[in-house]
Amino acid sequence: MAVIPGTTTPAPSQGAAKTVPPLFTPYKMGRFNLAHRMVYPPLTRSRGLETIAQPAASTYYSQRATEGGLVISEGTGTGPRAHGYPHVPGIYTDEQVEAWKPTVKAVKNKGSTFFMQLWHVGSASHPEYQPNGEAPIGPSAIRIEDGEVYISSGPAPYPTPRALDKSELPGIVEEFRTAARNAIEAGFDGVEIHGANGYLIDNFLKSSSNQRTDEYGGSIENRSRFPLEVLRAVADEVGADRVGIRFSPFGGFLDASDSDPVALYTYLLEQLNDMGLAYVHLVEPRVLGNTSAADHDESAKNITPFRAAYKGTLIAAGGYTWETGNEAIESGHADLIAFGRLWLANPDLPKRFALGAPLNKYDRSTFYTQDQVKGYTDYPFLEEVEGADKAKPQANGADLYHD
Repeated sequence: MAVIPGTTTPAPSQGAAKTVPPLFTPYKMGRFNLAHRMVYPPLTRSRGLETIAQPAASTYYSQRATEGGLVISEGTGTGPRAHGYPHVPGIYTDEQVEAWKPTVKAVKNKGSTFFMQLWHVGSASHPEYQPNGEAPIGPSAIRIEDGEVYISSGPAPYPTPRALDKSELPGIVEEFRTAARNAIEAGFDGVEIHGANGYLIDNFLKSSSNQRTDEYGGSIENRSRFPLEVLRAVADEVGADRVGIRFSPFGGFLDASDSDPVALYTYLLEQLNDMGLAYVHLVEPRVLGNTSAADHDESAKNITPFRAAYKGTLIAAGGYTWETGNEAIESGHADLIAFGRLWLANPDLPKRFALGAPLNKYDRSTFYTQDQVKGYTDYPFLEEVEGADKAKPQANGADLYHD
């Protein structure tokens, strides 16, 4: 019997046949048995103390954890040069590993599967974040013109990165390998490699940011080489069935774009078919970095070729609502659906969806602050909202994306 995630209440049925909504059906993700199809995705929150996860993270993540659910941590730095945002935690020192353990325990006590996202920002950094004030690194010395980097004195233009020498790449691969091993040591069930949104892995993939002339640049096969080396090393270290990877084929965030994304990602996903990964996580065009793009119905069509190319578990992210999420599962568009901002603001989102209950609105101004409570752990649960039982239902959530 399917139940409302996070409760022991039977899930409501829908339609004339009284079937369980697709989002509340179970799914076997390789070695992991999931009770429902809703995923809490990686969301940067900047609540660390420098690069150390803080105790409030235990409350934040466990609030959003459900029995049989999948939770993916915020992007977590793989090494000293991996950072480019303030107060983002890392996973490359003993202190960092120990700091994550209480949060992992809290999430797993709720019955969730917990993956850590491994993140190297690449060229999206600043000397202030780099060892010895060095320049950020990337596949090519191409400066990001889209947006600004946030440093202690305020917003600043992105500097021109230093192009990595080929001899440096094995060391970065090893950083990812070690970070994955550390995540498992901290108790995580698996890791997700951040290969999206204009960061290091994406820098190598996209033609706009990779203009190398060696075997790591030029052709689709060459631009895919470094990402695949990272992926294989991590899979070799912790087991492929504990590894996922996130891509943004139609990105654009941080100037990351490709001249032929369908060809690039079709090739890349076909290389992954025989690896036995836990999943591939695709960001749809509606979400570019931390902003919304065009209409979801149109953007959803754009990842269709990738559904055909990849035979394993596919997570889709991109402004989904209760209705569009159920439709995506029912149609086979994706196997699992990530809900970011809606779940951030509604720690009991699955329950609210099931009951057709009102949704809290998210407060964008609190997304990336150091406050350990406001906008982090203080979003109210349904039973804490006065008059919620009498309010007009608005569980779709579509109206809340337009702020």
